[in-house]
Amino acid sequence: MDMSQPAAALLDQAASAEAVIARARAGAMPLQELMSLAHQWQTGGRQADCLALYEAWVESNQSPQRLLALFNWGTVLGEMRRHAEAEAVYLRALALNPDFAQAKLNLGHQLEHQGKTAEALAQWQAVYDAGELMAIGAEPIDLRLHALNNAARLLESERRLDESEALMKRSLLLKPEQGDVQQHYVHIRQKQCEWPIYQPVGEVTHNQLLVNTSLLATLSATDDPAIQLMVAQRFVNERVVKYKGKPFHQLHARPAGEKIRIGYLSGDLRMHAVGLLTPELFELHDRSRFEVHALCWSKEDGTAQRTRILKAMDRFMPLAGVDDQQAARQIAEAGIDVMVDLQGLTSGARPNILAYRPAPVQVGYLGLPATSALPGEDYIIADRFTMPPEYLPLCTEKPIYLPHCYQVSDRQREVGPTPERARYGLPEDAFVFCSFNNNHKYTEEMFSAWMQILQQVPGSLLWLLADNRWAEANMRAAAQARGVAPERLHFAPRVAPPEYLARFQLADLVLDTFPYNAGTTASDCLWMGTPILTRAGRCYISRMAGSLLTAAGLPELVTYSLPEYVERAVQIGRQPLRAASYKRYLREQGRQTPLFDIPALVRDLEHEFERLVLEHRRKAPGA
Repeated sequence: MDMSQPAAALLDQAASAEAVIARARAGAMPLQELMSLAHQWQTGGRQADCLALYEAWVESNQSPQRLLALFNWGTVLGEMRRHAEAEAVYLRALALNPDFAQAKLNLGHQLEHQGKTAEALAQWQAVYDAGELMAIGAEPIDLRLHALNNAARLLESERRLDESEALMKRSLLLKPEQGDVQQHYVHIRQKQCEWPIYQPVGEVTHNQLLVNTSLLATLSATDDPAIQLMVAQRFVNERVVKYKGKPFHQLHARPAGEKIRIGYLSGDLRMHAVGLLTPELFELHDRSRFEVHALCWSKEDGTAQRTRILKAMDRFMPLAGVDDQQAARQIAEAGIDVMVDLQGLTSGARPNILAYRPAPVQVGYLGLPATSALPGEDYIIADRFTMPPEYLPLCTEKPIYLPHCYQVSDRQREVGPTPERARYGLPEDAFVFCSFNNNHKYTEEMFSAWMQILQQVPGSLLWLLADNRWAEANMRAAAQARGVAPERLHFAPRVAPPEYLARFQLADLVLDTFPYNAGTTASDCLWMGTPILTRAGRCYISRMAGSLLTAAGLPELVTYSLPEYVERAVQIGRQPLRAASYKRYLREQGRQTPLFDIPALVRDLEHEFERLVLEHRRKAPGA
């Protein structure tokens, strides 16, 4: 019987592997040969043979060299995401030498992957607290930094913010020139309202912290569009692939005349601010002219919101676990005409996908209300309020102007029953100022302004989001230092979206943050009939709420300086009937304003997408 060459080669390969593994099992293979062969097999895609080789060698060898073989074996298992097996192998290595630092570090990662947070932290602590480290081929300081930085990262994700910050400080004292650690240190101080956020550590200066601040943290820290652009450009220069080849979309031409394919690129199509705003956008696209694709690596969170989003899509392309270049190739092969990036440079974004230009028209929207400086992002959806002419020279994207407001929202959001003030400990006769923005948006300057407002409006209180206990404690202390009784601050816990929406009705006036305005939160309070007072600045993110208020017919609630903001808030606080009239207007007319005319917004967006696609097709070679 004839055998094809590939099949014969596989048989020969298997026979060769069996013979090699037999030599290892017989104890006739030096460690250096073992490691060389195992590396060849692993990089050649023969992971199963590689694992069998390590196992055979370890089980037949009792020399001290077993330590290295076990370590490498565990590393291969970890890369294959067989975390429980890797854990067992690393434990065997540590049984031979309990002080082997690299095994402790890797064991910590395998434990973390399995959700064993306390055990992972314990392994890393054993490394960074050790007096002496047993290390092979590595500098002890690098291993301590690895342990400190990963423990800090995991503690932050577990919302143990004070412990995380303490480890970041230790790391920076050991090695100041760690830009990533400086970046997380600044942002974790923002999350805790630990002002000033730029607090030098050891040899780390204020200027170094400023330069290494992430774009998200910068948007909360400054309204200077030049600084925002600089930070975005630094990230792009350091992290984004410099692809100079032919755009991927040109490698997969599509015939003209088909429906325009819109691809929404995101890891946030779930229970997330972006996922809460966009369902109607996806649902209302004109299916006679457009085909809607989800280009998605979002977590499957099991929520009804996630189910609704996926149901609104014509096609779903899962990109979790797909590398960026392959993801871009798949998008190009799918013939996407307009790719809408819903993340920009926010957490979990994948900007390298855009760098390969898988779509002829690539647009930024919602996730990053600022310039991204991404070479693959040519346009940003905006309106003439969020992007005035003087702002454009400091943006790398061209604006796609919508007639009224840039922001889409959802008219089908579920609202819970209206609660009583007593449920949240709010006095019935108090004037309730409110801010449910994330705590990292709270700045010392705006908090001081809020305290001035409370001082000038007797009987008023400020209702804030209780994001974490350190922020709450720091804000109470800051209030007292500014002559305001801490008990005038009330904190609302995080709750499910229906209850969160319903409780807006208990507030009299929402006080916006600056420079990072409310976006989704502003839409939510206006939808629920509660007015928001904003301060508009020089850049997109500091003009978001002003755009919403203008489209809702309340431009008088947009201020342009801090004194004007404080004065207007005090006026409204001292005249409760004025706040009541805003609420009555929003209740009776708000949802009929252009702000919530979502079908019109979708048509306007489609018109712009169609214009850009047709323009591209006209200019394409051979058109």
